[in-house]
Amino acid sequence: MNPKPEIKNLRPPRVIVSGGGTGGHIFPAISIANAIKERWHDAEILFVGADNRMEMERVPAAGYKIIGLPVAGFDRKNLLKNIPVAVKLLKSLRKAKNIINSFKPDIAVGVGGYASGPTLRAAAAKGIPTVLQEQNSYAGVTNKMLAQKAAKICVAYEGMERFFPKEKIVLTGNPTRQDLVVSKENRQNGYVHFGLNPDKKTILMVGGSLGARTLNESIVESFSKIKQSDVQVIWQCGKYYFKEMSDLQSQGEIPENVYLFDFVSRMDYAYSVSDLVISRAGAGSISEFCLLGKPVILVPSPNVAEDHQTQNAIALVKKNAAVMVSDANAKALLFDTALKLVDDNEKLKSLSDNILKLAQHDSAKRIVDEIAKIVCN
Repeated sequence: MNPKPEIKNLRPPRVIVSGGGTGGHIFPAISIANAIKERWHDAEILFVGADNRMEMERVPAAGYKIIGLPVAGFDRKNLLKNIPVAVKLLKSLRKAKNIINSFKPDIAVGVGGYASGPTLRAAAAKGIPTVLQEQNSYAGVTNKMLAQKAAKICVAYEGMERFFPKEKIVLTGNPTRQDLVVSKENRQNGYVHFGLNPDKKTILMVGGSLGARTLNESIVESFSKIKQSDVQVIWQCGKYYFKEMSDLQSQGEIPENVYLFDFVSRMDYAYSVSDLVISRAGAGSISEFCLLGKPVILVPSPNVAEDHQTQNAIALVKKNAAVMVSDANAKALLFDTALKLVDDNEKLKSLSDNILKLAQHDSAKRIVDEIAKIVCN
């Protein structure tokens, strides 16, 4: 194993980390920053995000300074709405240039999302090396535009040379939450924490912190089937839908073997007790399922750029590492599929074994290895 490059006789590196918009971008960004700090304790890190997006709260909560750009995403359905978006982009390009000139980074890292485009473009224009981190199996528009001037492109899936220059690609995987551990102890604690029956199979359904309407509608449609089954379901409905679903609970419509939560804070417990997971197909979630070896039914969101969640799911399905149910078919098929699958121990083990083979370990540290090779030269 090659020793990790170290900076000698130089000041600690100054690093800009840019991107965000969704948790799928924000968590890898914070994880990379944490790994940089582990490598170089005195490293100076500045985040650049998009104003009024969740990174403006999540990043400071993680202990890092962030500056927001007035950037916004393009509306591909109504082109007239893009006039103010273009104005914001020009303002963001100017502000990003000023940030680069003021902070004087040694390297800029982009994780995708609105803010990374102007920031990394400004850095590259000043001759500052840039590193991209692409979480999905179908590359985002921003990263594809930035790829030509990037020094390295860290990816989570094989076959990404169809989007990026092959010589720049490094397979690192996606950084995931480091506190997620599936263990016998967490399983026992999880049964108590959620009030579950240890003798029953458990399905965990998560639609993200905000929730996913299709998943919520699918379980509501299937209450009678779930009630008659011998399983129990942990249902994270998301904060947007919690009042609506709580009303159903107060009306006695939710079966006793369905446990409703707006947000599950102890995901280590939830993963440990679950025999099967139902989830959207975000890259970060998939990376967690791979590392933990969780059998999963993926319901890709149709409301994402380039339909990349479907591509993420197909990459697993092709390797018999997940089951996919389309968003359009979810209300009719999702819980029929789940209730059948959770009782098929042989299929569950096969899915678990196959998804484990796709796990990429220590992704954040491996990305920092690439950063170190660049800033040490």
